[in-house]
Amino acid sequence: MTASGSEVNQDRRASAAIPLVFASALALSSCAVGPSFEPPAPPQDERFTREPTASPLGQRFHAGVEVSDRWWLDFHSPRLNRLIEEALQRNPTIEAAVAAMGVAHYNAEAGVGALFPLVSLTSASSYNLYSTDAPNSTVTQAPFSYYSKGAQISYTLDVWGGTRRNIESLDAQAENAGFLMAAAQVMLAANVAKAAIEEASLRAQIAATRQVIGLEAERLSLLQLQLAKGAVSSIDVLSQETALAQARQRLPALESLLAQQRDLLTALAGRLPQDEVEESFALSQFSLPRDLPLSLPAQVVGRRPDIRAAEANVHAASAQIGVAIAARLPNITLTPAGQTSAFFLPDLFLPQTFGYQLVGNIAMTAFDGFTLQNKQKAAEVALDQAKAQYRDTVVKAFQNVADSLRALQSDARAVAAARNAEGAARRYLGKVRLQQKFGSVSQLVVVDAQRSYLNAALARVQAEAQRLSNTVALYAALGGGWQ
Repeated sequence: MTASGSEVNQDRRASAAIPLVFASALALSSCAVGPSFEPPAPPQDERFTREPTASPLGQRFHAGVEVSDRWWLDFHSPRLNRLIEEALQRNPTIEAAVAAMGVAHYNAEAGVGALFPLVSLTSASSYNLYSTDAPNSTVTQAPFSYYSKGAQISYTLDVWGGTRRNIESLDAQAENAGFLMAAAQVMLAANVAKAAIEEASLRAQIAATRQVIGLEAERLSLLQLQLAKGAVSSIDVLSQETALAQARQRLPALESLLAQQRDLLTALAGRLPQDEVEESFALSQFSLPRDLPLSLPAQVVGRRPDIRAAEANVHAASAQIGVAIAARLPNITLTPAGQTSAFFLPDLFLPQTFGYQLVGNIAMTAFDGFTLQNKQKAAEVALDQAKAQYRDTVVKAFQNVADSLRALQSDARAVAAARNAEGAARRYLGKVRLQQKFGSVSQLVVVDAQRSYLNAALARVQAEAQRLSNTVALYAALGGGWQ
């Protein structure tokens, strides 16, 4: 297989044009159409509330300090530590978030492949036999083989940076998946801590209720003895029976809530209900953190994973505008190919059996019913949407922090008031019972004092648990210490 002189000259001209094409393409590809992403500026505020944040009674805020990686250690509960660590390892929500992060990562890696040429190899072999049906023909054709091997390289030049913008968008989506996984970890740790505190609260409420039931039953026995001796009337006994029944009525509801709370902790740990977690919790097992971190607003913006995920969404949407613009511009593709063909397999490697080809293609959509134009507009509106969602995430995050700060300040007062009320109710009940022995007060006064003491005890337990839970909420609101 030989080439004519004109063909050789054409090949030389084509070969000389190749460097010029690549040089011009590289010069054009140094830029990328579309907006370049810039992270939103962090807020310049120094606090989360209008008024200066005062430390609550018994606790102290440290401004500018970020949440530690394992903030739950501040509660000094080994059982809570073990359960949170187990949940972070076994909870299916975290496993799904990790898998989603892997999917986004490999999609981004796959997008990089568009920057490289596409190489295709072809191989064909045929065995041929021709015959003729002409009458009286003496011509015979011996069978022969034909071999063909070829290679083709197709490379689409990223002249306008559309491919790089798409990779940028995919990388941002991978970042978003990573931040969502971190947000799931923060939320899971906070939910486990709150569920454990709620279980401890329910156990304390059940213990207080049983204590009051014991007191009510003891009092009923004494009244029944006095009724037999004629010292009290049947109305007093019936009143005490009613008080005992009301106290007992609270117990099943509390026990049902406790069982449901155990199921919740088991599910958060990634277990089935029959494989209940071993850890049980009491309020005495938790220490209220005395020194609390209070990150600055700018630190929260850079620390909270949901805010970072929203920022990554803005980045991805910004890059998609460049992808949409590049789709409207001319597309340049270079396709060099080579092929060797011969009737005998060893001849495939002879110089005269080789053939070469270089194809350059420039394509641009002339009219598509404004489809690409509208896709660009849709990408621009999607960026506005992502920016609004980012601002909404920041607003809600700051609201979470402000709510937690105000809740902790009121919790401290609520706990102090609840403890004072419980102490006063206990002292009042003791005096009323002492006076009843001497006939100074009626049974109705005693029943009211017992009911007041039960309500005060339950209120104190709930206030202490709420303060612990709101402390957990502050850690989560500030970013949860994720890495």
